[in-house]
Amino acid sequence: MTTRRSFLKSTTLLSAGLYMAPKHFKMKAPVIGLQLYTVRDAMAKDPEGTLAKVAQIGYNSVEGATYTGSEKFYGMDAAAFKKVLQQNGLIMPSSHYLLGEAENNGKFINGTISHDWDKAVDDAAALGLKYMVCAYLMDSERGDLEHYKKVVDKLNIAGERCKKSGIQLCYHNHNFEFIKQGDTYPYDILLSADKNLVKMEIDLYWIKKAGQDAIKLFHEHPGRFPLWHVKDMDNTAAQDFTEVGNGIINFKEIFKYKNLAGMKYFFVEQDKCPSSPFDSITKSINYIKKNLV
Repeated sequence: MTTRRSFLKSTTLLSAGLYMAPKHFKMKAPVIGLQLYTVRDAMAKDPEGTLAKVAQIGYNSVEGATYTGSEKFYGMDAAAFKKVLQQNGLIMPSSHYLLGEAENNGKFINGTISHDWDKAVDDAAALGLKYMVCAYLMDSERGDLEHYKKVVDKLNIAGERCKKSGIQLCYHNHNFEFIKQGDTYPYDILLSADKNLVKMEIDLYWIKKAGQDAIKLFHEHPGRFPLWHVKDMDNTAAQDFTEVGNGIINFKEIFKYKNLAGMKYFFVEQDKCPSSPFDSITKSINYIKKNLV
């Protein structure tokens, strides 16, 4: 099974939004999203067929995960990928990107916040993305609090560039941002970014894994969390990933605070699935339709 780190690295090795829907297109309510990393192996083999299957299961929104390195959307340019989305009644409001400080085989990686960001933003605008998300910091991109402050500077600059194209930059958390350095969480440093230029995509699984309280964060930073990853944690010592509604995260309670958080879109994500990811995402959407939307 591909891990997030190996997936991110493999997408760079391969190469070195909401789209503007036609007037006749009407989005079926409610909007339920899927982070395509969940079906990454299928997307790598057959993106068109996979998107059709995702739509057939009932998802009408997706979040991308491959632009960094390839500077393509699942092997396609913005126009071609937008057409595939439209054919399947899907919107893509958001996509993931890397910071790009880390090198790959001694070379910088394009399509990142640090390298060729102008093209990344232009392509995102052509696709119609509303959000571009810094998905993950490699080990070498973390460092001490002073380095996190430099990351914040980069995020502010990247967010300003996004803003010029009508796009909002966000930062997606894992749990390493909640390992204290002295009395300070690195996540607090990241939250010091300009709140208008850099908002947050909260990953509810990793927040739980880090021992944090999502609702508390919503109260402390209202309106800062327009994007959510809805991902459950199983009731075992391993605290592994599981289908939404099959674990211990109280999504019903958390969803009561979606307006306080400023949530606009949410995406199911399951990094590892026990068998077919299509079976897992079907279980998740069935729970969501019955209990959350």
